[in-house]
Amino acid sequence: MTEPATVAPGRVRGGRRDEILVTFTRHVAERGYDRANFGDVASELGLSKGTIVHHFGTKDRMLAEVQERYMRRALDEARAFLARLDRPEHRLAAFVHAGVRYQTDDPATTIAFQREVVRLTDEPGMETARAQRDAYRDLVVGVLRDGEAAGVFVPGDARLRSLQMFGSLHWMWTWFDPQGRLAPEAVAAEFCRTLLRGLGVPETAVAEAADPDGPAAVCAREVVGS
Repeated sequence: MTEPATVAPGRVRGGRRDEILVTFTRHVAERGYDRANFGDVASELGLSKGTIVHHFGTKDRMLAEVQERYMRRALDEARAFLARLDRPEHRLAAFVHAGVRYQTDDPATTIAFQREVVRLTDEPGMETARAQRDAYRDLVVGVLRDGEAAGVFVPGDARLRSLQMFGSLHWMWTWFDPQGRLAPEAVAAEFCRTLLRGLGVPETAVAEAADPDGPAAVCAREVVGS
């Protein structure tokens, strides 16, 4: 497992509080939660640790807010492209195209979330983010079940299939390089082809869903980039 390259700050809404959270998020992305600390954030921003405590209280609360913001945005965007796409294979592919785009459009928040996603399992204070994650998973499970009911996907365990998909996307932070051998769009297309072929989708439909210029990718690009 390799450390991710230095990543740019996430999207900033403005104000000192957001500046603190963005800096903390980048530190978590670059070095992990356990090695991120108030002192380094305060030193970088030229403020006191007391100011950070005033805004957030604890380091755990800061991480919870990072996770909640990430999942709130992901949920809103998933619901948006589900509303725009009708075919199950396009809907599922949009989740994949969007998942890869997060690595390039907001790498700090995405990597921070993915590095520390295991903390959503049962740690106190993560209840909201945990519920958001479960809601996102349920959207994917619903698409898988709808596709099976429509005869587009071969029968199978939708919950297990969703975990396989998330497992592929959530570990991208350990190896993904936007400037690497494959462009992000090519990575997303390859993931889509592997996933949809495993679900029994006909090859012509697979090609359309995986296509970086196809309806699923265009929808994800427009929604995530908006």
